[in-house]
Amino acid sequence: MSAPTRPPTGPRLAESMLIGGGTEAVHAWLARTAEHCWMRVDRVPLDEVAGWRTEPDTGNIRHHTGRFFSVESLAVDLPGAAVPHWRQPIINQPEIGILGILAREVDGVLHFLMQAKHEPGNPNGLQLSPTVQATRSNYTRVHQGKAIPYLEHFRDTSGHRVVVDIRQSEQGAWFYRKRNRNMVVEVDGDIEVHDGFRWLTLGEVADLMAVPDLVNMDARTVLACLPSGGAGLAGAATDAFTTALVRSLDPATPGVHTIGDVLSWITEVRTRTDLHVALGPLAGLTDWTRVDGRIAHRSGGFFTVVGVDVEAGGREVAAWSQPMIEPVGTGVIAFLVKEIGGTLHVLTHARTEPGYADVTELAPTVQCVPETYDHLPARPRFLDEVLTSSRVRFDTVLSEEGGRFLGARNRYMIVETDADVAADDPEYRWLTPHQYEELLRHSFYVNIQARSLLLCLRSLVPRG
Repeated sequence: MSAPTRPPTGPRLAESMLIGGGTEAVHAWLARTAEHCWMRVDRVPLDEVAGWRTEPDTGNIRHHTGRFFSVESLAVDLPGAAVPHWRQPIINQPEIGILGILAREVDGVLHFLMQAKHEPGNPNGLQLSPTVQATRSNYTRVHQGKAIPYLEHFRDTSGHRVVVDIRQSEQGAWFYRKRNRNMVVEVDGDIEVHDGFRWLTLGEVADLMAVPDLVNMDARTVLACLPSGGAGLAGAATDAFTTALVRSLDPATPGVHTIGDVLSWITEVRTRTDLHVALGPLAGLTDWTRVDGRIAHRSGGFFTVVGVDVEAGGREVAAWSQPMIEPVGTGVIAFLVKEIGGTLHVLTHARTEPGYADVTELAPTVQCVPETYDHLPARPRFLDEVLTSSRVRFDTVLSEEGGRFLGARNRYMIVETDADVAADDPEYRWLTPHQYEELLRHSFYVNIQARSLLLCLRSLVPRG
């Protein structure tokens, strides 16, 4: 059965983006949902995490089923880097999960079915999440829990319209080559709205992006993979900045570099970067200690590996235990943006991380935890400009993936600049947001942090 014919997607996405408001109703819905969807998280020593075992020969931490994920070590060699060699714990999760959002027209306007969901690492409880957010072990019910609502629409898309379907990476500093399938599937007809779910326009989600720790990382990555609607946003601009922003989302507007130039640059960086990584045992990991039931760096920086017990109401499983990564400090994730020829451009960094599937991905201008550089020899380029600028367009603290990271938060910023970089700078290029959209049609070009920032940038388009 084929999907029914529909009008072009771009104008409908633009229309959905331009309809905002309703945030008070969303907050009231979240408050009602929180009355019966709850979570309790208690720290426990790693040796006491139920269902998980430490392998006696390697020290690696695995689930007793062999599924979900493991915590291992990664040896990294990156000649020429400020730190050319190190070893660290890393999460190895080879399964490809589904991050899926259902879409349908409500009163003629595209809406997206969002879920109010707890995760053990969320710093504030419920967050706005995709319709489906599940690992393969979860949706095949290794945990023997309840079935996941709406999963069938993503596992069998016949009769629906697939708007987005692309594998994307996640944090390459904490995950070893993790990928998730990012999907948006448009359905027709009535869909039963289960408790804890709500239809929202893109504009309503955009309004909520300014609320700290509300729109979760998985929702951000999926929505960033949608086209913005391009020319359909043209009438929304209200000043010089938003005029340049709207122009930058239009496919007809050229950037200072062609997309072919950008692809060639990425390929060149990946080719010249001599990265070597190898998974290995946690036992005997240099500069890391396992004491007091957790794994920590001797400096006290970077992150720790901890254990948690979880009890939950309103989840597929009522109780479980797991290891988690707990970062030290709040990160800064920032785009420097600049109008060039009347079009907004984003200063993009080609960033190498040891857990990426293909060496290097396009990243924000700045991506770091400032406190980490107390232990490292060089401070990130452009960090001081971001932190001292008075030309800040977006500034909100947002959480990272609460299923694996405990209290991971980053300060997401969009800052105007007059900075110049050479056209042949080996690490940085000016890209338009639409060029990001072109790259997001493919896997492993744009990292998870830049995808989140792209959604933050789109949220600055004025709405009615």
